[in-house]
Amino acid sequence: MDTQFCLIITLKTTRGTENIGRFHLGEDQEKAIAIFRKLKGTTDVSETNMLSIEFRETKEELPLNLKMISCTLEELAENCKLITKELFKAYNVRV
Repeated sequence: MDTQFCLIITLKTTRGTENIGRFHLGEDQEKAIAIFRKLKGTTDVSETNMLSIEFRETKEELPLNLKMISCTLEELAENCKLITKELFKAYNVRV
């Protein structure tokens, strides 16, 4: 099986952490890293953060969290817009 990259959006709740969104970035590691680096937020992730985005690699069905950022609601909105725009370009503008 090929290596896949994705972004997982998590929300801290009274019952724990819930995954509330997932963006599949595909197999290209360079493009996936480039998208993650453009995201707004902080790498200072702690238990008090309400929203976070995990950069995850899945290889042979085994997930591995590579990096994580926490963000505000406003940053999450901007990040979702940026991710969607980058994926649109990746799927529709083949170079």
